[in-house]
Amino acid sequence: MLCMSNKKWVVVAKGADYNKIAKDFGISPYLARIIRNRGAVTDEEIDMFLNGDISKMHDPSLMKDMETAASILADAIEAQVPVRIVGDYDIDGVCASYILKKGIGAAGGVVDVRLPERIKDGYGINENIIRTAYDDGIELIVTCDNGIAAAAEAALAQSLGMSIIVTDHHEVPYEEVDGIKHYRLPAADAVVDPKREDCTYPFSGICGAMVAYKLICYMYDHCDIGDMVENRESLLEELLTFAAFATVGDLMELTEENRIAVKFGLDRLKDTPNAGMRALIEATGLSGGKITAYHVGFVLGPCINATGRLETADAALDLFTEEDYDVALGKAGELVKINESRKNMTVAFTNKAIKLVEEKYKSDKVLVVYMPECHESLAGIVAGRLREHFYKPSIVLTDDIEGNIKGSGRSIEQYSMYDELNKVCELFTKFGGHKMAAGLSMPAGTADLLRERLNGICTLTDEDLIEKIRIDIPLPVGYVNEAFVEEIDRLEPFGVSNPKPVFAEKDVPVRSIQLLGKNRNLLKMVLEGKNAAGDAVAVEAVYFGDTEGAYEELRDRTSVSVLYQPGVNEYNGRRSIQLVIKDYI
Repeated sequence: MLCMSNKKWVVVAKGADYNKIAKDFGISPYLARIIRNRGAVTDEEIDMFLNGDISKMHDPSLMKDMETAASILADAIEAQVPVRIVGDYDIDGVCASYILKKGIGAAGGVVDVRLPERIKDGYGINENIIRTAYDDGIELIVTCDNGIAAAAEAALAQSLGMSIIVTDHHEVPYEEVDGIKHYRLPAADAVVDPKREDCTYPFSGICGAMVAYKLICYMYDHCDIGDMVENRESLLEELLTFAAFATVGDLMELTEENRIAVKFGLDRLKDTPNAGMRALIEATGLSGGKITAYHVGFVLGPCINATGRLETADAALDLFTEEDYDVALGKAGELVKINESRKNMTVAFTNKAIKLVEEKYKSDKVLVVYMPECHESLAGIVAGRLREHFYKPSIVLTDDIEGNIKGSGRSIEQYSMYDELNKVCELFTKFGGHKMAAGLSMPAGTADLLRERLNGICTLTDEDLIEKIRIDIPLPVGYVNEAFVEEIDRLEPFGVSNPKPVFAEKDVPVRSIQLLGKNRNLLKMVLEGKNAAGDAVAVEAVYFGDTEGAYEELRDRTSVSVLYQPGVNEYNGRRSIQLVIKDYI
């Protein structure tokens, strides 16, 4: 174990017979070790990781209330009962709403969508949305990516004579009494959420859009209405692509069936029949190339999220429902502009939040930062940046339009934010989320009280607050070749719980080091390694962090310990191994 400031390099070593796995699956022992590090243990799990396809995805019928929900929905479609989908303003809610709207519409249903406005409505379904639906003659409401905490709202809908189906993937609210959790489900006509305690679905880590996709699949397969759908298989492929898009954008773990779905979806994204998605790909400069989970998470997805943050998410949904490509291209361009504005605002508020922590709260183990002027839609992003900068659970609070407090939190691995907030739930008028993220509403003037209470009950140790950088394999830099890089690519798509593999070597000789780029933002080194045969080889490496600081620190060094990810650099028709340095000592 190596340590650098507030980080530790930790070698992951989950025991297994790597040579046997390598022989059985026709891979190298290195790849076998990495797959084992990702949690695959049995031959079936390893095979699913390497070769899983959509036939291995789980049966929707295993989800509690799925049959009831599909039956209610199919009956409504057949009877031409008006259906309103109530989604959410983020990428998962938008994609889930699109999936339900397209799936219900293709079966002949009368359906529309209501996406809450972040500032006016807040998160999820509310009383105003329900009463408006009633006034509009809606008889069935279907939520997606929200609703599991909407007990009062579900009861209101039913009291007005409407039916309501809840589809969600968030944690079920509970009250803890004498150490026992008592879960509270909304009294809806059906509640489809894999996180229900009584749900037998084998994998609870799917997003709201995937739950919506499963509902459409089940309805098509088990209800007569499915026979009415034209081009059914191609439609379901398109909907699965949207579920995969949301899976990456909503930061779901890329394991189990999520990995299968995302692998399938990314492969088809560049050729999607959806004009809006194709337009967004062109507007972000990604046409013609391979689209990876990185592109979804950091280029395409933020454009969808930005509309719900700074304006309304209707613009994103309108893009996906637009059938004229030229019109869609104009809409996509507007989304890209909105995202650029969001990025500039985020930088400004992040810098201010970091300064506040440095001046006032640096000794706190749980960071609670109140910035009343921060745009409330950016609180979650800024909280995430604080977490990355300080490696502490972070909550950013701001004022809402009524003068009360709204906030978003992002957590670290050792701290379940939802459970910790639940311990002080009396402070909130509303809260929800999961282990790694949460949202909350509070009365004005209670920011300091929340900070004091959370830090007062915090059990995080100093060790917990040291970020662990996991090394898959200590591997000499000279061992890396193109065949090795190609084999690593078999592990894609990379993302949450399946990060791109990281390797390390101690005390690597440095042949040269130089700063490049117009803004001196590229540090390039030539390292001296030894290949498997013991011969000395020159290995190029690049670093993109604090390049000037790294140059000053390393310029006179003869060796360096590096944590790296291997790749292939192509320039003027020449291909060469190039390591991307993630950290150094």
